[in-house]
Amino acid sequence: MEDQEVKTEKDQNTPEAESSTEESKKAGSAEEAVEETEASVEESSESTEEESETAPPEGEDPKTWAEKRAAKKQAKLDKKAQGYKDQIEQLEDKVKRQLAEFENFRNRTEKEKHAMFETGARSVVEKILPVVDNFERGLATVPEDKKEDPFVDGMERIYKQFLTELENIGVKPIEAVGQEFDPNLHNAVMQVESEEYESGVVAQELQKGYTYRDSVVRHSMVAVVQ
Repeated sequence: MEDQEVKTEKDQNTPEAESSTEESKKAGSAEEAVEETEASVEESSESTEEESETAPPEGEDPKTWAEKRAAKKQAKLDKKAQGYKDQIEQLEDKVKRQLAEFENFRNRTEKEKHAMFETGARSVVEKILPVVDNFERGLATVPEDKKEDPFVDGMERIYKQFLTELENIGVKPIEAVGQEFDPNLHNAVMQVESEEYESGVVAQELQKGYTYRDSVVRHSMVAVVQ
């Protein structure tokens, strides 16, 4: 057994094993040599470029070469400056566009807000008008001998104050009787004969109409002379 182990160790140290080890070492050294060569080539090319930039070619006037080199350098600087200028112009244009978009958004928002307010106010006015109608109907039924009654006088004052406040916010009654019929303001529900008014003129107002800031909230319900 000992003889066999010794023999195995000797087999491991054979010339073939030593030969393969040497070949791998040679391959590694060859790769290192190639890398060193490539590095030296890069260094030499860089040094050549630096020399070509810092020294004029053979046979060329140094002054002329310096002028060309300065012109080339200036051209590069001009190109870079133009690039920066173009970027600045693009940024300025972008900022102007964003400011314009923001201004349009602000104006649109203001219009929408105003429209929403007008719609809400109009809705409130439409709900208040029946209350005004009831005031008028109630006051119209008061007998002549009761009009001086304190309660009636108080209701009359409240009614007038109500109309004044409505007028202050832009609510106004539409003139109807004696006016020429206007479909934009009046709603004709019947035709009547009249010796006082001509044909096409409103002779009777059945329900008062109102406008809110020049827009009709409720058309006047009228009778027109046929």
